[in-house]
Order: sequence, then structure tokens, then C-alpha cells
Amino acid sequence: MATQPAPYPATYSQTEPASLSRWLWLFKGLLLLPHFFVLWLLGVAATFVLFISWIAILITGKRPRGLWDFLMGVNRWSVRVSAYSLHMTDVYPPFTMDEAPDYPVKITAEYLETGNRLTTFFRWLLLIPHMIILSVASAVLYVLFLVNVIVVIFTGKPHSDMFKLMVGILRWSTRVNLYSYLIVDQYPPFSMD
Repeated sequence: MATQPAPYPATYSQTEPASLSRWLWLFKGLLLLPHFFVLWLLGVAATFVLFISWIAILITGKRPRGLWDFLMGVNRWSVRVSAYSLHMTDVYPPFTMDEAPDYPVKITAEYLETGNRLTTFFRWLLLIPHMIILSVASAVLYVLFLVNVIVVIFTGKPHSDMFKLMVGILRWSTRVNLYSYLIVDQYPPFSMD
């Protein structure tokens, strides 16, 4: 009897919108300027927090909860802004690193106190195959974004299969980001599911 693999400890989910604005995509870049500025500042801080977390895991084998919460919050915020900027939702992202239960984009991860020292040390080397594949997938994502915009202009709603493919790419990318940010220790699957 075949056994099912355990579910990945981090999830990305997004509700498919029934409709999207036909012209809002033209202004989303401007609307997101405050988010981009704050995320840039958070990204600088996250670099230092990630380094401290990396050192802490290597020395103690434990993942500091406050650092984990900060890195998870930055990823939550970033994912919501990405989905909004890719015209996958018209709901303006909240200015928060906390969970937003009413927002259509959600990422979750289970906090584990212990961290794997060996994979933490070699984490960036382990991510090279994912980075190569995701660089191609990111190019595909932006082509899908452009096609999706055209579809929305004419129909007022996203093409369901195209939307699911975009969500799949973001799910894969999110898992890899959470692994690279030391939020999870389980190696991410090469999968959009």
C-alpha cells in the first residue's frame, strides 16, 4: 500500500475573485507605492534578522520565536502585495504583518522551535535548483499577468485555469521563500500543488 507524503508545513491559498476591475490594474503600481517603501524597509531589517536567526540556529539548534514571527510577517505582507500587484485580487492589502483573516490571500506555517543545523548552514546551496526553475516560472507568471489583464479587460473576470496556474507559481515561490527565510526546515517540493 502506497503512503501519502505528509503535507508541507507551509501553505499558500487564495480565493478566486468572481470579478476584477477592468482598469484598476493601470493604477495598482501607484497605489502600492507606500507598500513598496515599507516592504523595502522591512526587507533591510529582515536581512539582519535572517542573519541573526541563522547564527542562532547554528549555535543553539533553536529558532528564536520573535525572529521567526518577524520573518513570517514580512513574507505574509509581501505575498499579499504580490497578489494585488499581479491583478489577482482587487482587495487592497492591509498594512500589517499579522494574519488578515478577511484577506483573500493567506500563507501559514507551523512554528518549530528546533532548527536543523546542517540544512541551515547549506540552505542557499540547497535552493539552487528551485531558483533556476522559479526564474523561468516567474517569467511565465508575468506573461500570464499580461494575458490575464487582457482577459479581464474584455470579460471582467480572470480566466479560471490561468488564475490557478498563477496561484500555483506563487504557492511554489512562497514555499521556497519560507524555506530560505528559515521559517520551515522541510525542503520545498518541486510542485505547484
